[in-house]
Parts: sequence; structure tokens; C-alpha cells
Amino acid sequence: MKPAKIGIDAGGSLLKIAFEEQGQIHYKSYPIDELHSSMNWLKMTAADTPIVLTGGKAGYLKKEFFQNARIVPEFESSGIGGSYLLKQDGLSYENFLLINIGTGTSICLNSGGKISRVSGSGIGGGTLMGLGSLLTGEKDFSRLVSLAGSGKAENADLMVKDIYSPFDPPIDGSLTASNFGKINDDQVSKEDKAASLINMIAETMVLLSTQAAVRHQIGDIIYIGSTVQHNEPLKQLLKKYTAMLGKNPVFIQNGAYCGAIGAMLSL
Repeated sequence: MKPAKIGIDAGGSLLKIAFEEQGQIHYKSYPIDELHSSMNWLKMTAADTPIVLTGGKAGYLKKEFFQNARIVPEFESSGIGGSYLLKQDGLSYENFLLINIGTGTSICLNSGGKISRVSGSGIGGGTLMGLGSLLTGEKDFSRLVSLAGSGKAENADLMVKDIYSPFDPPIDGSLTASNFGKINDDQVSKEDKAASLINMIAETMVLLSTQAAVRHQIGDIIYIGSTVQHNEPLKQLLKKYTAMLGKNPVFIQNGAYCGAIGAMLSL
């Protein structure tokens, strides 16, 4: 069955595709190193199907594969897709922050349906893969997530309670004083290193996001992106730290495909 329309989000690590077929939206993703094989296949199987592109490699895809495709700015497409998926999940927020944790991270403000980028960070999934490989020797995303789920960040991180011991600290002792602050020998396990890394990513994302939320008087923070998908340790930490700082963390089904969906829906 030929798709009615297709949206492609071509990022730094993954190609995310959303396509409509018989009134239903379907999703596919490919690692970026399969770009040529997957796009050649799509070009053959979906000839003449309307395609909209977004993401950092959208220009390359247009030049090499889909000359007639339209390009939509990635922040705009993520906002459209995020709003659509919120409604699909039965949620409704007029104003919210959209935190897209992909290879890096973008922080966008949705104010009355208008989307604008307000901040961002180079820390994201690329950090998890790069530092994760250096720290543990593992290069597979699922394996790193599994290691983190079995580890304890406090075995690698210096905690506030560690600094003040044996006395009571003036603030919550379970807070991180220094990420990886206890790694001074080979006694820290791969699991604990992976847990510490994901904890550092979560803390950084939440601090940046909540600061932006305070600045723009926003209470709801929507976390999307491929790094959150199938990453329960990160998701739970984002939820914990966001709530700790007085904001409402929200996760939506198929959030990794917001850009692709938004591109497709712009047709």
C-alpha cells in the first residue's frame, strides 16, 4: 500500500519517518549510517508520494533523493508534532516547554500555538553514546541503558552527604555535589559509570529546562526525543528532578517522532 504522505526527520544519529496509510500514522526509524540504503528504498517504493523534510540533514536528503520535497524548520515541525501527540494522548496544554533530547538537546517554548527556540545544549544522546563508550567500552545504546539500570550513580558521583559526613548537610544530602567525583581508580563498575552518566545528562537537562520554565512562567515541561525513547533510567530521573523543582514533567507516546509527524502534518 502506497503512503498518502511522508514526513522525514533527518537528525544527527537517526532518520525518523512518519507516514500516513489508509488514515493511520505509522513510524519507522533507521540509524544514520543506513541513510543511503533506506532513502533509496523509500525513493523506489514511494515514488510521487508528497514528502516533507526536517532536521539537520534535510538539505542533504532533498539534494540527493527528494528534489521535489519541501523543508520545514525542525523547531516548527517538532512543535506541530508535539502538539498533535499531546492531543492523541488526551492532554491539552496551551503553553509548555518542549525539550527535544536527540543527539543534542533543543528547548522550545510553545506559547499559544507559536513555537520558538529559547535554549539548548550539546549534551544529549550523542553524549550518552560518546562518553558511554569511553567510560564502559560499550557502543550500543540499549546496552548502555541496561547497564545504567543496573548501576548506582552515587557509587561514582560525589554526593552532598559525602562532603558533609559525618555531620548533617544543610541541604538534601542525596543531591549530586560532583558528577563522577568518586572515580579515582578502577573500582567503579561499568554499571555505576553508566548510571552516573545518565544521571548527569538528566540533571543538566532538568536544570536548563526548569530555568527556562521559570523565565517564561511555564509549569509544564514535555520531554521528547530519541534519547528518551526506550530509556527508562533517564525518563525516571527526568521525572524525579523536574517534580523536585516544582514543574510538571510530561512524556508522550511516540515522542521521538515529533519532528517527522510535524513535517508530515504540514502538508
